Amino acid sequence: MSHVVIVGGGVIGTACAYYLTKAGFRATIVERGKVGGGSSGGNCGLVCPSHVLPLAEPGAVGRTLKVLLRKNSPMAIKARLDPALWGWLLRFARRCNERDMLAAGVGIQALLESSLHLYKELVEVERLDCEWEVQGLLFVHKAKASMDAYAATNALLLDKFKCPARRLDGDELTAFEPALNAGLAGGWYYEDDAHLRPDKLMSSWRKAIEAAGATIREETAFTGFRRENGRVVAVKTDKGDIPADAVVVAAGALTPLLNDDLGCKVPIQPGKGYSLTMPRPAACPRVPMIFPETRVAVTPFQSGYRLGSMMEFNGYDESLNPARLRLLKEGASPYLRDPHTTPVEQTWYGWRPMTYDGLPIIDRSPTLPNVLIAAGHSMLGLSMAPATGKLVAELLGDLTTHLDASPYRVSRFG
Repeated sequence: MSHVVIVGGGVIGTACAYYLTKAGFRATIVERGKVGGGSSGGNCGLVCPSHVLPLAEPGAVGRTLKVLLRKNSPMAIKARLDPALWGWLLRFARRCNERDMLAAGVGIQALLESSLHLYKELVEVERLDCEWEVQGLLFVHKAKASMDAYAATNALLLDKFKCPARRLDGDELTAFEPALNAGLAGGWYYEDDAHLRPDKLMSSWRKAIEAAGATIREETAFTGFRRENGRVVAVKTDKGDIPADAVVVAAGALTPLLNDDLGCKVPIQPGKGYSLTMPRPAACPRVPMIFPETRVAVTPFQSGYRLGSMMEFNGYDESLNPARLRLLKEGASPYLRDPHTTPVEQTWYGWRPMTYDGLPIIDRSPTLPNVLIAAGHSMLGLSMAPATGKLVAELLGDLTTHLDASPYRVSRFG
C-alpha cells in the first residue's frame, strides 16, 4: 500500500487524507499546529456554489482603491518593500477583464458544484456532525444603487453559469428574513448554497479519516524533503523523517514558504481575515448572508453565530487587531435587528491563501513527480475541499479525473 504524507492539516489536507484512504492509499497528515486550527476552523462555513466569479473582475481595481481610501476600510495593504506582493497585485490587475474572469469562473464553478454534491454525500455516508444546512445565501443591500448594480452580475451569472438569484425588494426582503432591519433596499437570494460549522466539521471529519486508517501527527513541523534519484523518499520534520511514496503539500497560505523545496514559485499571498463567534441573538437570521457594502458575512449556526470579513495583505502578521473585530460588529449593525450578542466566545484571525487569478493549484510539482500541490483556494477552501481531495486522489492514482484538472495546473504561472 502506497504511503502518502500530507503536509498541512487544514480542511484541504483533511479532504485529501479522506479520499486517499478511500482510494486505498495509506495517509499521514503532518501539521505544525493542531488539525483545523488555521483558516479551516474560524471561517464562516459557507459552501457556496454562488461564488463563481473570482475577485479579479472588470472594475475591481478602481473599487478596491476606493475602499482602501475609505475610513475604517475592510481592506488593507501594508506598505512595504515586498516584490512578491507587488508582483501579485500587478498580475491581479492584469486579470481584471471579462475574458480572464469568465475563464477562471469555469474552473471555480467545477470545484464548487462538485464539492456541494460531495458534502451532501459525506454528511449522509459518514454522518458528519457539522450542523449541515441547505438554507441558501442572501446578499443584502442597504442602498438602492448597490442593489440595482448587482442586477448586472446576476444576469451574467445566469447567462454564463446558469446560477441565478431570486430578487427580493424592500418589504419582500424583510418578509423573507425577519431578522433584517426594515427599510433596506433589497437582497439577492441563492437558494442552493449551504453552510456548516467549520470547527465541528474538522473534528468530525478527523474521526472519519482516523477510523479509515489515516495517521495524524500534530505539533510536527515540516523541515524539508529527503530525495533520491529525483524523487522524494521521506518528509523531514522536527521530530524525525517520515518515509513517503508520495507527498501532498496542502499548506494553505504557508505554501510559498516551501518554494525552494517544491522547486517552483507558488504565487500565493496571505490574505488575513477575522471572525467573531458568539451565542445566537434573540432575532437570529435563518439564512446566512453577506453585506456587500460593508463586506461582512453572517452565519447562523445551530449552536452559535459568527461574523466574519476583512482582507489584509500584511504578510504573515500574527496580531489580532481589535479595530478589525470592532468593524465586524459595525458592518453588521445597519442590516440586522440584533446584529451581535455577548459573550464573544471566540476571536479569530487566519491567512487565506490568495492566488491572483482566483483558482487553486492542484498539480504535481514540475521538478518532483511524486509531490502534488493542493493549495491556493483563496476564500473558498472549505467550499472546494471535497472536490480537491477527490481530485488529488485521482491524480496520484493515475485515474481519469472527475473534473478537468487543467485549470489548476501550476504551469499557468510561468
